[in-house]
Amino acid sequence: MAFRDILVHLDSGPRSTTRLELAAGLAGRSGAQLTGVYVVDIPSAEFFYGAAMPLAGSGAEQIVDQIRTDAVAAAEPVEAAFRELLRREGLDGGWRLVEGNLPATVALHARYADLTVLGQAEPHEWRDGRDHDAVIAAALLGSGRPILAVPFAGDFPTLGQRVLVAWNASREAARAVNDALPLLREAAAVTVLAVNPRRGIGGHGDVPAPDIALHLARHGVRAEAAHTVADDISDGEALLSYAADLGADLIVCGAYGHSRARELVFGGVTRTLLAEMTAPVFMSH
Repeated sequence: MAFRDILVHLDSGPRSTTRLELAAGLAGRSGAQLTGVYVVDIPSAEFFYGAAMPLAGSGAEQIVDQIRTDAVAAAEPVEAAFRELLRREGLDGGWRLVEGNLPATVALHARYADLTVLGQAEPHEWRDGRDHDAVIAAALLGSGRPILAVPFAGDFPTLGQRVLVAWNASREAARAVNDALPLLREAAAVTVLAVNPRRGIGGHGDVPAPDIALHLARHGVRAEAAHTVADDISDGEALLSYAADLGADLIVCGAYGHSRARELVFGGVTRTLLAEMTAPVFMSH
């Protein structure tokens, strides 16, 4: 099944155009509707009533109104660029300007798309001292849909020509492979990689990766099965190293994570990819 609804999160940052171009390319290849969502995330007036900024009610409300006005104005050139790209590329699409908490709002809108394209925030931009990108994390764990995370640095002239699939025989990996089938079918080369594979019923079986490669072949995907053993670096670092050696322009990976005590907790490979990705990463939870 092809992607029919693609959502891209846009903002006034310098990497918004990169995300938009990748999302537009996917929409054009898939014949998908492309929706751009711009979130105006502003504090409520109550935020300014605290000890840090003790303001009277009317003063606080004026500040909030001004922040809203400035944010809406900042969105106008982004909307104009989005609509111009739709016109130039002959794409169907729509624009959404919404107000709310950024991670929660993006996750909400992602539930109504086949794929959501997001940008990796730089580590210094991560919110509230977290060890992960809050927007990507919320969309992964809160939408029930796959995401395409675009690194905060680098150019990506191709997407999905040489694909590396991270395979650990888990439920999350199986979900990601299935969700990524529209991209895998179009790829020129697909490598399914098991890092430090475990044998037996709780792991990869007797031989790592060939079972999933055979499954992909039945879907018209020609995939090469591979495995590597890395004792001196983490599984996530080994995966990124293999992707670089392969020249992969897309990594497909299951995202392991859960909520605990109102906190999002990610597995080691997921955490490494979210922090250190060097190529776009397709993830499903």
